[in-house]
Amino acid sequence: MFKTPSTPDFHKLDLRIVPLGKLIPHEMYDIHRATPLLDRLCDDGILKNPPVVAPMGPPDDHFVILDGTNRVIALDILSAPHMLVQVVDYESTQVELQTWYHAVSGLSVQEFERRIRSLPGLEIGVTDDIVHARAELARRAILVYYVLPDGEVVTLAGGGLDIKERTRLLNRIVDTYIQECHLNRTNTDEIDELLKRYPRMTATVVFPHYEPVEILDLARSGLRVPAGITRHVIHGRALRLNYPLKKLYSNEPLEQKNRELAEWVQAQFSKKQVRYYAEATYLFDE
Repeated sequence: MFKTPSTPDFHKLDLRIVPLGKLIPHEMYDIHRATPLLDRLCDDGILKNPPVVAPMGPPDDHFVILDGTNRVIALDILSAPHMLVQVVDYESTQVELQTWYHAVSGLSVQEFERRIRSLPGLEIGVTDDIVHARAELARRAILVYYVLPDGEVVTLAGGGLDIKERTRLLNRIVDTYIQECHLNRTNTDEIDELLKRYPRMTATVVFPHYEPVEILDLARSGLRVPAGITRHVIHGRALRLNYPLKKLYSNEPLEQKNRELAEWVQAQFSKKQVRYYAEATYLFDE
């Protein structure tokens, strides 16, 4: 593995090559995002951005994938034995767990609502008071709510206080639309702003915030949250490594692969090809 010293402004960089089978997703597989990665990985022959993972904690020697699930799935389909990852401490200030909402398009409002309302185990409410809906979601009195283009807010409750049952219900809700719609991730539920961004929007589904310990607990139980609702902000994220995939596929022992990785990364630092950006940035070539 390769590690840099940690200072107040320079987060520890912990890069490792680990067995792919040791990586446990915390979210569902998104076929729409993973499929293009297969062709890109094969064509480029490099791993551009390593997935970010965190140790599951003793006695488990597995890692939970915080970001990059679809890259791991793609390499698993391509039968890679190992994966280059960035390891972070989930409980440190290096990691922030935020929440994405789903702006759904491509279904009629009537069909969207019919599918959700047909699900068993849900208590459905209707309101025009979005502030109250936000408060209900914050204290987990409801499971989720969605906003329609006319401003109507529909609340869905169910699952009680059991985080696992609530997560199962969330997955059933998302399953009603995710395979047949166009989905954009957003961080607002303001209807005017949403309609400016997505004029053909069907609805925006607003999800609850998960805590890191809940993500770990669910992953250990073999459960996953819906695709595209968790956003892990990693301070000191390793990007654009462009590490050769052939090194992951080689027959060398894992220890040798990690020694070669450490030498390769050190060489990038020595050649001054690594830059650390402390400020938030916009990237226009992703």
